[in-house]
Amino acid sequence: MLDSPTTFEHDAAYLRGRVLVMLSGLFFSIGGVLVRLIETASELQIVFYRSVVLVVTMLAFMAARNKVSIPVGFRAVGATGVVGALCLALTFIGFITSLKHTTVANTLLLMSTASFMAAILSWIVLGERVSRGTWVAMIAATLGVAAMVSEGVAVGGLYGDLWALGAALAFACYTVALRRGKMIDMMPSVCLAGVFSALISGVIATAVEGSLTISGHDLFLCVILGAAQLSCGLIIFTFGSRHVPAAELILLALTEVVLAPIWVWLVVGEVPSRITFIGGGILLAAVTGQALSGMHRPRTPIGVV
Repeated sequence: MLDSPTTFEHDAAYLRGRVLVMLSGLFFSIGGVLVRLIETASELQIVFYRSVVLVVTMLAFMAARNKVSIPVGFRAVGATGVVGALCLALTFIGFITSLKHTTVANTLLLMSTASFMAAILSWIVLGERVSRGTWVAMIAATLGVAAMVSEGVAVGGLYGDLWALGAALAFACYTVALRRGKMIDMMPSVCLAGVFSALISGVIATAVEGSLTISGHDLFLCVILGAAQLSCGLIIFTFGSRHVPAAELILLALTEVVLAPIWVWLVVGEVPSRITFIGGGILLAAVTGQALSGMHRPRTPIGVV
């Protein structure tokens, strides 16, 4: 018996959303190698300029779409969009602060817990139930991340570890906010996140470091980080979020963790270890399996992209 048109449309939208979220991980993944290429700019300066470029790019994108006026779009997101923007801004700051005070391995491993946090929060706030297969995929993905970073996990760095957990919680809250506002255009929320992040990092950087001045080389890389890595990644992630439950959003975006070591290998010449490849394979299998599974279950209403 053939699926009804409504079921087919839900399945098609669900698959499209999964592909988009996985694709967002491709853009997110270039961040690590670009930060490695920055010469002297501090973490807060990177966050500031990346956020400023994010705001400019998002405003240009929203103007080009021209569905509604930009002021109307900002008003439409309401309190949900503002809360989501604050959470995303805290994610930006928390992630970079964590990298400064603990190892990259610790940060990646702790950030991967965001999918479990999103699963619990989305069930409490939105009533989105997580399937048994998704729980299995999340556990397998976490094991894959753990294997990838096992050689670099440090015992110390509690301050940085707490920032990583805070960033994971903030990102989980952001995904829940996206799902709550899935029937409206949440792009202005991404722009607001850039505004909040730029204000917070700019004030702190000026107070602590005395200046926001960086070299032309570092500024160029920050522009790429803001326009390509962050803006493109978040635009695609936001589109995909309309059709994919919150827990799966973060799980599917873990393609970032698989691809990041590859870019560092190709550009910087830092060869990943065998265990990194094994862990990456486990993670990729978990993400791909989740992306291809469960395409014939009833879905939530489809948003308009």
